[in-house]
Amino acid sequence: MNRTLIPGILAMAAVVVASNILVQFLFGQWLTWGAFTYPFAFLVTDVMNRVYGAGPARKVVLAGFVVGLICSLIGTQIQGEFGPLVTLRIALGSGLAFLFAQLLDVTIFDRLRQGRWWRAPLVSTLVGSSVDTATFFTIAFSGALTMLEPSNDVSWAGEMLPLLSFGPVVPLWVSLAVADWGVKLLLAIIALMPFRMIVRRLTARVA
Repeated sequence: MNRTLIPGILAMAAVVVASNILVQFLFGQWLTWGAFTYPFAFLVTDVMNRVYGAGPARKVVLAGFVVGLICSLIGTQIQGEFGPLVTLRIALGSGLAFLFAQLLDVTIFDRLRQGRWWRAPLVSTLVGSSVDTATFFTIAFSGALTMLEPSNDVSWAGEMLPLLSFGPVVPLWVSLAVADWGVKLLLAIIALMPFRMIVRRLTARVA
């Protein structure tokens, strides 16, 4: 393994493991603490992409995907109050969302890398985050995909409620998705400065 990838792989693994743990704890009505750590996976991917290129960034993404699968397998063996902490739909949604969104992020970043320094990380993260949220919540909780795991009752996620308590009436899982998406968009902007600082430091070392 290329030693230059090790810090990126370790950082991605830390984000994935922390997010899998913190997703078990609620933050308010619509979010979990994992919503605040997971978006930093895009920061790791974008830093690796800027400093080392798209190829190494994809390797870091695949490493994160493997770590996520291991976390999901462990979660399926841990029984919570309402059954396994990780169901098949959640594991499938989480894995596919991570892989699709992160690889899309790498592709978009690579195509925009010649523009202003903030353009590639911002656009790629915004698009990737949107795909990630839509993919995960649809697979994990949409009533239209009950056939994926008929034994898993997700009817609670389909309860019709005002969006985020004040908008139009939608399924509960849509409010959860919108809240998650909003946090990702906010952190995409906040992460621009750490991105700039980390890239400068790593670029100086590489040079």
